[in-house]
Amino acid sequence: MTAAGDGPPRPAPIAVTMGEPAGIGGDITLMAWRRRAEDVPCFFTIDDPDRLAALAARLKLDVPIATIDAPGEAAALFGRALPVLAEKLSRDIEPGHPRAAAAPAVLRAIDRAVELAMTGRARAMVTNPIHKATLYEAGFAHPGHTEYLGAKAGGATPVMMLACASLRVVPVTIHLPLRAAIDALSSDAIVHCGRVCAKALQQSFGVAAPRIAVAGLNPHAGEGGHLGAEDGALIAPAIERLRQGGIDASGPFPADTLFHEDARRRHDAVLCMYHDQALIPIKTIDFDGGVNVTLGLPFIRTSPDHGTAFDIAGSGRASPGSLMAALRMADRMAANQSTHAARADA
Repeated sequence: MTAAGDGPPRPAPIAVTMGEPAGIGGDITLMAWRRRAEDVPCFFTIDDPDRLAALAARLKLDVPIATIDAPGEAAALFGRALPVLAEKLSRDIEPGHPRAAAAPAVLRAIDRAVELAMTGRARAMVTNPIHKATLYEAGFAHPGHTEYLGAKAGGATPVMMLACASLRVVPVTIHLPLRAAIDALSSDAIVHCGRVCAKALQQSFGVAAPRIAVAGLNPHAGEGGHLGAEDGALIAPAIERLRQGGIDASGPFPADTLFHEDARRRHDAVLCMYHDQALIPIKTIDFDGGVNVTLGLPFIRTSPDHGTAFDIAGSGRASPGSLMAALRMADRMAANQSTHAARADA
């Protein structure tokens, strides 16, 4: 915050988590700070300062590291050094070689970011990719980041959105094998995702009257029941319930015609029935600019839309594009939420 008389208060910085330290999270965090002049909002990272300094040297990146004691110190430092809220690792981690010993620090970084975001000391949180297999070895009991954050937020049922400049998609079922995803699909789940998505589009994305398209599950959206009953039995009734609740929902549409350029102009988001139905189109359209957004939480969380990329960790070949997009989107969402709240109060 600025001192009294020095102008309006600075917005709180964004918290960036460590992620899997053997992956590219550290690489892209350093690179994003180096490109801070490209409309990257002020952020600090929760990480091991010694690890980041060694990684910067390895990558030959001129990134001064400034250890901070509180997020409020970040703004004054951000122009000349990367602010780091220290979360020490118990041992050195070699890029590309994940170890379960790092899991406690990885989870503490997430927990601290949640606490800072929920108390307003961080404007939002951006999570670097985690390696779930390593966390599972350490006793992690959640399918992924989204579900873990829901538990940390008091048992919320969050919704995952993937977003880029020209497309927003919401998978109704997420981290499940395809057979299990079909069994888990229900009208209630579709309605929940639709309601959370519509609310987020209004409050966090500035869409006054959201239009939500709903993808069918089966080829040709079931072809009138000839190619599967789920589209008529589960999806169509959910769409009708959303409409009755005042949400502009339409479908079910054949998924193979929902994502071309002209179709994307007709909706603000697409509800998809399973993981790859949502992620394949957005990663094809904008792999480096795609952002993972968790909806339905009492704080803002975004993440790069890619994994740990062990094969290129520590090599300098990773692109910070998705992390930079996640930071920008978190910043815009926070601004939109402030504007929406001010209008509601007025």
